[in-house]
Amino acid sequence: MMRWLCACVVAAVLSGFAGLLLTGRYINDGPVLITLAATHGLHAGDLFVVAGWLAAMTALALLTTRQGRRHGG
Repeated sequence: MMRWLCACVVAAVLSGFAGLLLTGRYINDGPVLITLAATHGLHAGDLFVVAGWLAAMTALALLTTRQGRRHGG
């Protein structure tokens, strides 16, 4: 139960940071790949954020669903 609670907290914080990066302006925005509105679009730099978010969420899912091996000490 605690593992899932921790995973949910990590997922929420990570998603929040990714959302801030996608909606903000930063130096490595890059060219607009897809225009969504007159003032909004998907930039080349956003692909890095989305790829990182997907990799982190996949790793988090693997960590929470994998059966842990207990090593004797």
